[in-house]
Amino acid sequence: MEGRLQVDVITIFPGMLEGFLGESMLKRAARAGHVEFRTIHLRDFTHDRHRTTDDRPYGGGPGMVMKPEPVFEAVESVRRPDSRVILMTPQGRRFDQAMARELAGATHLVFVCGHYEGVDERIRTGLATDEISIGDYVLTNGVLPAAVVIDSVVRLRPGVLGGEGATVEESFSDGLLEYPQYTRPPEFRGLRVPEVLVSGDHEAVRRWRRTMSIERTAQRRPDLAGGAAQDGN
Repeated sequence: MEGRLQVDVITIFPGMLEGFLGESMLKRAARAGHVEFRTIHLRDFTHDRHRTTDDRPYGGGPGMVMKPEPVFEAVESVRRPDSRVILMTPQGRRFDQAMARELAGATHLVFVCGHYEGVDERIRTGLATDEISIGDYVLTNGVLPAAVVIDSVVRLRPGVLGGEGATVEESFSDGLLEYPQYTRPPEFRGLRVPEVLVSGDHEAVRRWRRTMSIERTAQRRPDLAGGAAQDGN
């Protein structure tokens, strides 16, 4: 995971990413040299006066399908031997924290963001090394899902969040939801911080946090509460 991560996003809506990539943690990560972002306008790889990126599907049916030619040219303009070419698609592997950690170890991520009814199947079979979905619902295009993945991945790169342990005790980091968090004041509108958190007993705090993570996961996400919740304190 050493060195800088290169992230390229291929889309017909590059403006959707400008504000997102230029704010908060992602902006700081780029300024510090941990990551470099490039947005690639798919229409720059078309060869007709209308800059066409889509066409009617063979066999009929509603909607339009993204053409293979400009997508292949766009990917090939940036692809390297170490590139992972990610197609954002509802048919892809469900994105989770384990996949975020996997992708955080890459050196070059190329996101292909579809639009319209979908993409020509040859893009999937001929270009994509990974197909990713962020959930079982449909969005207008692949830019928003790509942004979700980018944020989740970049924050795991060394140095991006400061301390090396900054991402260790978070939801899903060990298969559990995170424990409740409190800060000052110790009492607010009759609601008090649990006494164990102000006790100064670090081992008691650790046990409380572990217990609360297990209980919260069992209550809110029982699908996650299996293996990680069974190893006790």
